[in-house]
Amino acid sequence: MPSPPLAPIDSPLDLDHLSRMTLGDADLEQEVLAMFAEQAVRLMAAMAALPAEAGALAHKLKGSARGVGAFAVADAAASLETAILTGHNQRHALAALKEAVTEARAAIEAILKP
Repeated sequence: MPSPPLAPIDSPLDLDHLSRMTLGDADLEQEVLAMFAEQAVRLMAAMAALPAEAGALAHKLKGSARGVGAFAVADAAASLETAILTGHNQRHALAALKEAVTEARAAIEAILKP
């Protein structure tokens, strides 16, 4: 199920969603974004070779991405889950997820810069 189009099309993060999820606490927002960025790197590294647990890892990333408002990452992770279940286009889905994570991490880095 695709995530709702809450964020502007050109933004990898829905900051209004993030603010609602963190009750407007700017420090918590930054902490959550930093944690998500680190987790995304770890999960992508673990999925790199599409091991047997890649579907579960994609599912975990999907949930985390939805929590912080990284809906493009969540949608790409869901697509990878589906590709793994069906056995079709797994490499393509993984590449799309990598791209979405890269864009989200770049946006997070820009937000976290002092």
